[in-house]
Amino acid sequence: MVQSNRRPSSDRYDTVIAGAGPAGIMAAREAAARGTVLLVEASRLPRNKSCGGMLHEHTQEFITPFGPVPDDIVLEPRHVDFRYHDWDRRIAKPTSVRFLNVDRPGFDRWLLGALPDDVELVEGCPLDAFAQDERGVRAILRVDGEPLGIVCENLVGADGARSMIRRALGIGSVATYVTLQDWLCLDGKLEPYFDCIYMRGVGDSFAYGYVVPKGDRAIVGSVFYPRTRRPHQKHDQVVRILRNALPQLGPRVDREAWVALSVRSRTDVVPGEGRVLLAGEAGGFMSPTSGEGISYALRSGALAGRAVAVSSPDEALGVFAASSMPLQRDIRRKLRWLPVMESEFGKYLGGMTPTSIVSAMTKGL
Repeated sequence: MVQSNRRPSSDRYDTVIAGAGPAGIMAAREAAARGTVLLVEASRLPRNKSCGGMLHEHTQEFITPFGPVPDDIVLEPRHVDFRYHDWDRRIAKPTSVRFLNVDRPGFDRWLLGALPDDVELVEGCPLDAFAQDERGVRAILRVDGEPLGIVCENLVGADGARSMIRRALGIGSVATYVTLQDWLCLDGKLEPYFDCIYMRGVGDSFAYGYVVPKGDRAIVGSVFYPRTRRPHQKHDQVVRILRNALPQLGPRVDREAWVALSVRSRTDVVPGEGRVLLAGEAGGFMSPTSGEGISYALRSGALAGRAVAVSSPDEALGVFAASSMPLQRDIRRKLRWLPVMESEFGKYLGGMTPTSIVSAMTKGL
């Protein structure tokens, strides 16, 4: 695995990438074919975030060339199937959409092993500001609390749902869901499902909850719409309800909080501007219907890095915008389903639809 440095070894790189999640790692891997790459991460690695840590079939297909996922980051049950669960009406619809059940920090560490040795990684190094012109991009990093100027030909923003780079470009920031996730001790086994749960009693701000078994623990998560007030209290309510029905759920050992992109419009997907490219959630690449983001991060990051590698610095954005068009069209298609899925009518209809049809439809969402 690429080793993290305390600070950049140079003040000039061909490509600087902000964010060492799946999108940033893939962008760095591809961009290294052109020249020097600096990958900076604001947090210390591994990052803990409220993510289910399940690899969609699209993700599994994408990572196949990197070799099998190591057994030591795969948790029991090894696979979980997606299941819609209308809690109030006691309707459960299992689907054939299967996820590989992994430890998310371990997966990120494994992905870092796909980087060429000449990619420089610096963690705990936020990108505070940048400016671009026809000659390149000047970025200001914060290293050991002090500003450090770096010059590059292209900058790739892979810095997540609250992307500073996107905001600084002046092309707007999209709204974000609030996500909370508890790790609970598990006394006994849960069914091998990723349960996506709808509850009406928590309030209109509650989008959905989920339960996933993770070895001798389970994660119970809640996703709340933007601008939700007191999400921790509402999440506590969700956990209480689930505990009453699932006595296997034991004491809490940890709680994680994060934000997730809320893609509501085709204009929320923005490949970048000038010599700055945006990948993963920073660019709006995420499923608006399922919330699945890892496969979009991997694919958009790889496309951004490849565009940098095969193009002149001025042309990279155009190449990325064109090559990511299938991803953009996929997101637009899903956006057409979103109002129906979020409506009471849509949830009622989902409960009345035969399980085989629900399963087939889920494959496309």
